[in-house]
Amino acid sequence: MVSLLLKNKREILRLKIQELSAISGIDQALLSKYESGKRNPSDNHLLALSNAYQIPYQEIKKEYLIDKIVELVKYEENIGELFLVAETRVEYLTSKNVFEIPEIDDETKSKLKKIDSLKKKWQENRPLNTTQLAKMKEYFNLKYTFDSNRIEGNTLSLKETHLVVNEGVTISGKSMREHLEAINHSEAIDFLDNLISEKEPINKRSLLDLHRLVLKSVDSENAGKYRNLPVRIGGSEYMPPQPFLLEKLMEDYFLNYNRQRKMLHPVLLAAEMHERLVSIHPFLDGNGRTSRLIMNFILLQNGFTLAILKGDSTSRVQYFNALQEVQLNNNPIPFYHLVIDRCIESLEEHLSMV
Repeated sequence: MVSLLLKNKREILRLKIQELSAISGIDQALLSKYESGKRNPSDNHLLALSNAYQIPYQEIKKEYLIDKIVELVKYEENIGELFLVAETRVEYLTSKNVFEIPEIDDETKSKLKKIDSLKKKWQENRPLNTTQLAKMKEYFNLKYTFDSNRIEGNTLSLKETHLVVNEGVTISGKSMREHLEAINHSEAIDFLDNLISEKEPINKRSLLDLHRLVLKSVDSENAGKYRNLPVRIGGSEYMPPQPFLLEKLMEDYFLNYNRQRKMLHPVLLAAEMHERLVSIHPFLDGNGRTSRLIMNFILLQNGFTLAILKGDSTSRVQYFNALQEVQLNNNPIPFYHLVIDRCIESLEEHLSMV
């Protein structure tokens, strides 16, 4: 515990609270509360406490995080079970293995060759008519908005999504949230196009801007912000990391992207960055939509077409099962195949419309 660590160290140093207050710049009363365990130090005070008490920062940080974990779970039932569920994936996400390039099987390699062949055909045969391209873009963007929102429970039909997004029509019997989700997702796709045209990278700023668009007017308080509360995913055994781990996990997320984008096939990179963002679950809401947007940002940036993950009941189950296979068993192959198959389907449909 931080309180015991501080109290014992002060006794060793033979210093008074007043002296440590002068050294650290922290109020005496607050220091007393830190030492007695009546209050946990803030993250901002850790470095000052480390210097004043002559305790290595990593040591005091470790005790601080342990205290936070205890505080979060002390009233929960089946604590051991909760940690066992979370341990495998969180350990992977926080270990050095997070930067390793995953091994792929022969079937995956064969499918990637097919994708590359289809991509080449698309780039060679894509229509020269800008009007036709614009119409195709409108068609696929609408399908993508419809299915991505449908995965999250939005009940607007494809036709209703078109009327809301392109005609500004209000659909009777549908909630304001459902209308906003459709409009926001459409704007988020436009934002992706701007990022690509301006050759912007994926970083914390662009990710938070993207998430802000997804939740605009739906949950403005949490739009564009990492969560500060623990969350559970409905219907899933997987337990996302606690909020105090998010900053480091997200730093590693962007480091991983910058390392692997030079070595990993773009379609696998898109799948990886999608799954990792969902698994980290950095936001209170909108994680799925944002992760799928990041996936398609990578695909479009590398000359592929939109991969549309279907939102019907059977496809949703397949999607969530594939994610859980990574999160619980560290097996990405089913998720790779899911994304690859949707990429193949998209390229073939684009080519059929040329």
